[in-house]
Order: sequence, then structure tokens, then C-alpha cells
Amino acid sequence: MKQVVLKTFAAVVLVTGLVACKSKVQETTQQQPPAGHPPMTAPAPAPVTSAPMMTDTASQAPTKYFSGKVLETMDAGGYTYVHVDNGTSKIWAAAPQFEAKVGEKVTVPEGMPMKDYESKSLNRKFDVVYFVGAIGKGDQPPAMASAPAGGPMNPGDVQMPEGAHPKLDAAQSAKDAKVTFTGIKKADKTVGDIFAGQASLGGKEVTVRGKVVKFSAQIMGKNWVHIQDGTGQTGSNDLTVTTADAAKVGDTVLVSGKITLKKDFGMGYKYDLIIEDGKVKVE
Repeated sequence: MKQVVLKTFAAVVLVTGLVACKSKVQETTQQQPPAGHPPMTAPAPAPVTSAPMMTDTASQAPTKYFSGKVLETMDAGGYTYVHVDNGTSKIWAAAPQFEAKVGEKVTVPEGMPMKDYESKSLNRKFDVVYFVGAIGKGDQPPAMASAPAGGPMNPGDVQMPEGAHPKLDAAQSAKDAKVTFTGIKKADKTVGDIFAGQASLGGKEVTVRGKVVKFSAQIMGKNWVHIQDGTGQTGSNDLTVTTADAAKVGDTVLVSGKITLKKDFGMGYKYDLIIEDGKVKVE
């Protein structure tokens, strides 16, 4: 009787072991790829790609950083200008004054392209200058670099120098171009009407006719047009319009669009009143 029990027990152990082995073989087989296929591995992480770089074309501003060697540098009006070469393209950039040396590597963040910018202090005209809040040393972005003495750390805090700001010099542009405002037919509103009634005009569509006294192309991806019609007082006689349309100083234009109040674009571009994305028709 004892021998029968032992034989039965041994048989059970044998069968159990065979079943376990078979399961292990099946599990191993299921984990192997079909014949002719490469071994299964965890997917490789997506490669890190570099951000687009700034070029000398104003409309192709960067989305991140531009690193390269300084070819030329100069200080003027509280700003340091650097000509930077990354081996593929070259740009001019400017930031609140900092120490820069020819041959050293710097990192320029996304900036505001100023096309055909003329520095009176340097007596020099640039095809494009990218104005930024700070420029980093080496491969460090400016947030990790030392702030210039008295200068902003945040690139969005930069205040534009005189001559680089579309709000400035509209009166001088009109004077230089000998713009006159006689014979302008009133549309829905005059420039003076808009400033006088601005409290009730926020968010509303207006139509106004006037003459272009200043035109700045492709700043922050927009054209900036200043119009006057001879109405209003100093400080409330110049209407700023952002638009995709083009015009030149002296043109009579019909402008339509929504009034925006207390608009802050950052980088020193603040407006109590502005027409954004307006339509500008040259007449």
C-alpha cells in the first residue's frame, strides 16, 4: 500500500513539473518575435531637435535661442550690439549693456526684429537688429546668465531704445514727408472723435480716414501704421493701427477695425488706445 502511495505521489509531481515546463516554454515562445523580425525592444526616445535659428530676414525670428561666436561688438545708448555667427547664419542682436568680447560664444533668446534700424549714436544702419532683454554667455540662455548692471533679466522686460519704437517719431516722420491734412473726408469717426470717446469705444468697430505719418514693417509679425487727420490735440491726434496691409507715409487711407484699450504687447509696447489687425485701404 505504501509503495502505491509513493508511486502516485511521484506521478503527480512529474505531471506538475511537465505542465510548469510547458507553460514556461509557451511564455518564452510568445515573447519572441516572429521569424525574420528584429528583436523587440523598448522604443527609442524621440531625438531632440534644435530650435529654429534667427536669420537676417526680419520675418524669420527664432522660436528659442541662437548661439554663436561674436564677430563684432559695440556699445551705444545703454545697449550692447553684437554680431553673432553660428556657422550657418549671422545676426545682429542688442541688449541692455553688458560685457562682450570678439571671439566668445553667446546665446541670444527670441527677440524683436527691427528692420532697417538706424542707430544715431553709432551713425550706422542695420538691415535687422533683434532687441532682447539679456544675452547669455557661452551656451547658457540669458535666464541663467548674469544680468547686466541695472538691466532686465527677462527678455520680455526689455525697453526699446529711442528710434526702435514704432510709437516714437511719428510727428517727425510727418514733418519730414511734408504731410498735410487738408481735404480729408470724414468717415465714421475722426481721430479726434476716437480719442475723445475712447471710454465707450473699447471692443467696437470704427472706420476712420486719415494720412499715414509713419509706417513700420514687420515688427512682431505685424505692420504698424500711424494715421492723423488734423483733428485732436497733441497726445490724442495720432492713431496706431496694426495690420497685414502696407502703406507709405503720405498715403490717404481708410482704416477699419476694433478699438482695443490698455493694450500691453510687452517689451515696452503699451497703448492706451490702438486698432489691432485692422484693414488699411490706400485711396
